[in-house]
Amino acid sequence: MTTTTPYAFHTSTYIRQQMDHLQHCLDPITTEQFEQIGVAPGWRCLEVGAGGGSIAGWLAERVGPQGHVTATDLRTQYIRSAPNMRILEHNVSAEPIPDPGWDLIHARLVLQHLPDRRRVVAKLGQALRPGGWLVLEDFDCRRLPVVTAPDHASVALFGRVTEAILGVLEGSGADLVWGIDTYSAMTDAGLAEVSAHAQTSTWCGDTAGCLLHAVNTLQLAEPLEAAGLDEPTLDRFRALMHDQRFAAQFYLMVSTRGRRG
Repeated sequence: MTTTTPYAFHTSTYIRQQMDHLQHCLDPITTEQFEQIGVAPGWRCLEVGAGGGSIAGWLAERVGPQGHVTATDLRTQYIRSAPNMRILEHNVSAEPIPDPGWDLIHARLVLQHLPDRRRVVAKLGQALRPGGWLVLEDFDCRRLPVVTAPDHASVALFGRVTEAILGVLEGSGADLVWGIDTYSAMTDAGLAEVSAHAQTSTWCGDTAGCLLHAVNTLQLAEPLEAAGLDEPTLDRFRALMHDQRFAAQFYLMVSTRGRRG
């Protein structure tokens, strides 16, 4: 991604683990959106910021041999190819959208990291065929309620570390509430039938939602330490994220969709 400040996770050693946890948490939400809009055999689909490639793979199977999927990212080595899939290294901010006329364009956890996100929404909308769908999914990060914990100190530790993680991301240019703002961006871009669905879930220690937080502290160890979290504190947090006595709600995923008229 091209941003005015560095993408916080861009050079992470732990990107594969991060992708696996995110896919486990979020793929059911995304595929439900596709079911609702009726993704069908023969569709042409563009997956922007394909990451680990699980959604691109799901789409390739759904659209079948008569359909097509193009999966793009700045780093494409994690995307598994399929016979009806093209994998393309692409910068959605800086480069034209490939092969306009898509039935579906989808991007998840991409636009909230882009400084020109509203311009990109309009750009993606114009790349749809008439009647085609744009589905954008991003977090609203304002609340991560603890559901249960071994003690009050664990609640405080979770709040302190997750707040610091969000501070690092915001300092790197992320819009932590973009998931909510996507609706107005789509309407401003002239898309029709715009709707948004927000969903979260509760994850206990040693499951994907908590393990993602732990991996994030490994990815962001240096800036977190610069923010005042020493290694013993981060180690305690990582241990808590493996403790099944702890549970917290995950980030609110906002799935927004609109149709080109």
